[in-house]
This record gives sequence, C-alpha cells and structure tokens, in this order.
Amino acid sequence: MQPVTRAGGLDVSFHELEFRPDRDEWIVGRQGTDEIVALPGIGMDAIRLLSAGRTVEETRSSLRASTGRDVDVRAFVERLASAGLVASIGERRFPVAPAAVSFPRVRPHQVRLLLNPVLHAVLLLVPVAGLAVALTRPGTFPSWDSFLWTEYGTFTVLVQCVIGWCLIALHEVAHLLTARATGVRGRIRLGTRLQFLVAQTEVSGIWLKGRRARLTVYLSGIVLDSVIWGGCLLARAWGADFVLLPVVVATLFLALANQCLVFMRTDLYFVVQDLTGCRNLFTDTTRYLRHVAALPFGRRAPHPLRSLPARERRFVKGYAVAVAVGSVACLAIGLRVLTEVTWPLLRRSLVHMVDGSDWWLRLDALATVLVLCGMQTLWARLWWKRHGDRVGRARRAARRWRRDR
Repeated sequence: MQPVTRAGGLDVSFHELEFRPDRDEWIVGRQGTDEIVALPGIGMDAIRLLSAGRTVEETRSSLRASTGRDVDVRAFVERLASAGLVASIGERRFPVAPAAVSFPRVRPHQVRLLLNPVLHAVLLLVPVAGLAVALTRPGTFPSWDSFLWTEYGTFTVLVQCVIGWCLIALHEVAHLLTARATGVRGRIRLGTRLQFLVAQTEVSGIWLKGRRARLTVYLSGIVLDSVIWGGCLLARAWGADFVLLPVVVATLFLALANQCLVFMRTDLYFVVQDLTGCRNLFTDTTRYLRHVAALPFGRRAPHPLRSLPARERRFVKGYAVAVAVGSVACLAIGLRVLTEVTWPLLRRSLVHMVDGSDWWLRLDALATVLVLCGMQTLWARLWWKRHGDRVGRARRAARRWRRDR
C-alpha cells in the first residue's frame, strides 16, 4: 500500500508494506529490507487510518476516541521512518537503496509450481524409495572410503570441494526460488557459522508471509538434498557405477546430518523457531547467555528475557543449553581437526614444496597449500566482516573498564 496523507500540513507516504497478524500483534515490513517490526493492534490501527487519508491529528483523535489512549502518532510515524517503512514526511524523503537480489529476472509466476503440495508429495517419494531400496540391498550405502576414490590427494580434495559447493549452490537456489515463488526477493551470499564457511540465502521478507509459505521455504533446501540423495541411492541400487556417485551420496548424508545442528542456525533451526512461536530465538538466546556469563563478574543488569511470554522464555532457556553445549563441542572438534589434520597437512605440504624431488609431488603440495590457505583466508575475511564492529566495541569497552578501575 502507498498512502499519501496530510500530517499537520505534511504529506506522509509509506513504502509498499506487507503485514500479517501474529498472536496479539502485527508483523509489518516491506520486501527488500531486513527491517520488520512487530506492532500492537493500536499501531496497526494507526497505519490503517493514515492509509485511509487521515492526518496525524485526526488519527490521534480517532484512536483516543476508540481506545481511550492518547497516542503520539507523529512520533510513531518517525519510528516507522527510522525502520525504513516511510517514504516521505513533507519535504523529507527517505529513499532506500535497491536491495541486492540474486537472479533478479526470475519472476514469482515462473516458479509458482514450487509451492504446489502435490509436487512436494511426489518429491518426498524419491528419498523414501531410495532409503527403502538401500536398506534391502546391501552395499548400496557407500563407506567412508568413498571419499578416497583416487590416490592423488590434491585431486581428491579439489573434486570434493567442487562437488560440495555445487550441492550447496543447488541447496541455496532451492531456498531462493521457493521464496521467489511467494513474492519474496532474496540473495545468496557467503558467511560463517562458528568455524565453518557457509553459503546462506537471505529471505527476511518470508517472515511477512503465512506459516505454510515460511515452512516451505525453510525446508526446500533439505527436500532438494533428500531428492538428490534418494535418486543417487536408487541409481546405485540399479547398478550405476559412476565413480563419484558414492561421493555425492556420502556428502549429502553429512549435509543432511548437519541440518540437525540447530544451535548453528541451520534450516531446521528456523523451523523450530517458527513452530515454537519465538521471533528472535537465536538473538534472545545470545543476550541471555551474555547475561548469565556476566553474573560471576558482578555485572547486574535487567534480565534480557523479562519482556518475553513465559512459554517463550522456557524455549529460549532450553535452546541456550543446546547452543552452549553444541558450540563448545563443535569448537573442540574443530580445534582438534585444525591441530591434527589441517596444520600437519599444511606442514607436510610445505616440506614437500621445499625438499621434494618429484615435480608432481611439489605441484600436489602447492595446490594443497593454496586450497587450505585460501579457505582459511576467506573464512577469516567473512568472519571479520560480520563481527569486526562487535570486536571493536568490546575492545573499547574493555579499555574503559580498565581506565575506570
């Protein structure tokens, strides 16, 4: 909706907004931005009155007459403007830069089929059939040795990286296209979760859609992974002997297992968050864990969960345990892999580069060093891009604390 109203002589226009009811509040936002707000019913009433052509003062009077509450509508409009929902107030303009979008030429009507429940049922038959056949035919499931399909280590690593990232790309495209079918624009980008380098699809606008659409988008990547996994199992059961087929099956098995690590905000995390009714499960959990961690140091602050309903507080505290235990375990495993696999492999490769007499061995070592260093550098860059400001604030706070002691 794009209303233009008079606000005490000032024209007020909104960007095109979307909204839906959520418990006793309204979720309001617009596509192409991460700014989505939860408003009480009276706030939604104010937006509707303004949209109907009322001025700010008329809206204030109407709300006072209907609710008995005196609402500062002008301040309310200013807050909406700071959230990026207002296009202009009088001569003041609030332009927004176009959001980055992946595959911008894809239109919702072109991929609407992805929301068809019949298609979903047919797709789910593939992994079910693949699993059933694999359980009845020994040897269909690949062993871990499937990853070591050639004696050339670097070639194995490079091919595994290509297969892994191709599957990840398909997974993220599934999220993107399913969201696009609902009218939500989004983009695919790289990021980090703990020590892992990940690709992720930003579709914040899906929060403005109904629950069925949200869950469909959240689960679309897992469904595609399962379909490919089931199809590969069926192919192996029927005699296909392509050398990389077991690698694909094993890689997808690990990918599906990793989705269960909900403490890292995987796809299943968003499903859990939605089904439990928590709006900011990870953010609230992080605030709660910081609060708990500060208690031994005598830092008393208001409880960060005091404004949440009792049911939501219980979910947050339970999830906090999973985050704390899972993160510590994951980091411990990552540290062990780093010290017992990555560093020894890097050291051995450097030795082969310097002292190796075989040129093939030197090339193999060089490729290994480039892959390892490249991946670690990319991870560090993405991590700093996401957390650099927070690290800077923490350092400044620590300096102030030492100075004030």
